Amino acid sequence: MPNRAPSAAAALAHARAGRTRFVEELKELVRFPTVGAQPAHRGDMRRCAAWLVAHLRGIGLRAETVETGGHPLVLARWSGAPGRPTLLVYGHYDVQPAEPLGEWTSPPFEPVIRGADLFGRGACDDKGQLWAHVKALECWLRGAGTLPVNVVCVLEGEEETGSVGMLRWLRAEGGTLRADAALISDMRMRGPGIPAITYAMRGALSAELEVRGPAVDLHSGNFGGAVHNPLQALCEIVSRLHDARGRVAVPGFYRRVREVDAEERAYMARVGPSDAEILRDARAARGWGERGYTLYERTALRPSLSVNGIVGGYAGEGAKAVIPARATAKLSFRLVPDQDPAEVARLLREHVARLAPPTVRAAVRTVFGAHPAHVERRHPVLRAAAAAFRESFGREPVFLRSGGTIPVVSALGETLGVPVVLAGLALPDDRLHGPDEKFHLPNLYRGIDASIRFLARLGAGGRARPRRPTSHAGAIP
Repeated sequence: MPNRAPSAAAALAHARAGRTRFVEELKELVRFPTVGAQPAHRGDMRRCAAWLVAHLRGIGLRAETVETGGHPLVLARWSGAPGRPTLLVYGHYDVQPAEPLGEWTSPPFEPVIRGADLFGRGACDDKGQLWAHVKALECWLRGAGTLPVNVVCVLEGEEETGSVGMLRWLRAEGGTLRADAALISDMRMRGPGIPAITYAMRGALSAELEVRGPAVDLHSGNFGGAVHNPLQALCEIVSRLHDARGRVAVPGFYRRVREVDAEERAYMARVGPSDAEILRDARAARGWGERGYTLYERTALRPSLSVNGIVGGYAGEGAKAVIPARATAKLSFRLVPDQDPAEVARLLREHVARLAPPTVRAAVRTVFGAHPAHVERRHPVLRAAAAAFRESFGREPVFLRSGGTIPVVSALGETLGVPVVLAGLALPDDRLHGPDEKFHLPNLYRGIDASIRFLARLGAGGRARPRRPTSHAGAIP
């Protein structure tokens, strides 16, 4: 292997020539209804994983599925550049549920192009974004005949449900990966044509609060006013999870929240979205939340609690005079340094126990948890990524904090001790997790270009120096 890394010119030429085919392949990937949270789609998950393995083998990688106890991982390697760095490329092929189906302009798993956008569930989160890096690898291997670095691809099927299998596999097998850096695209750009590198993400705790009352559903005429309705009791508890100022009312919740200095807040105000932009992207008329912070700070610097859904009683057409036997609320916490999801889960249980009336039984079940993540934005690997995106997009990328959570980010820092490049390709209005999710195809093309250039810079710069881990991630029992 010569000391000089191969040129990117041939790979970039292959990328320009292959755009139409790349989009058709992405449409084929989006057609798999890989809703990992729904048992009815287990077969679809395995079929999609097998399709990805075949595709990765077809472009020149050694690929296989790996069982983790849940949906399979897709693991692929190329190690033809001895002495050069190894890049871990991460993405996920599972998607959010598509409901409510009636709010989609076209069926969610029948991808369609309207204008310059590809519409479909998972088109952006995360199939389109991971596809940019898969196609960049193809462009190097088929265009230039080799890669400038060694590569490990890890594509999982449980990111939307907490990455439990992925985290379990990382703890057991992560030491065999030996990567020098990681690359993930599963987040947003600053705006149209404005690339962004994310350097901090919030952690998460997903929990279910269940309230039980009578042994069976009851007739509300015969028992209304005599038996405490579990659905009403649930709503009473949920209504007391926030105070009148928009703060989470769980005692002790803010005890470990790390304060951010004025310099960091000034930088965020300079490069981040305004309140008006956030409200426009949310299609909301007014903001809400903790006083004393901008909307961007509330979603990136401060922790939060959201009620994602309430289930109980009769929700069909018409009326049904019933007192339900039980009701459930799905809760989602977003956490910041130095909050620990296990501790927050304990505080929630204690708070619910204090709030629950003696007429019902309340219990909290934790689904998954992930720690916050932070990467030093001056790290040489992040700077190399920023240069690659500047060349591809024609303007300097901004560095952003994200209010979202990717459980594997902090786990990679813990397991491998490597810098993680979080280079988003989604637009703020790509409707991630909502109806009419889309992916702006020019971002696919520029993402492929930027990924090709980043691989070249990483290969030319020699072996990256691993960084000591700064955070943790894991499932909450």
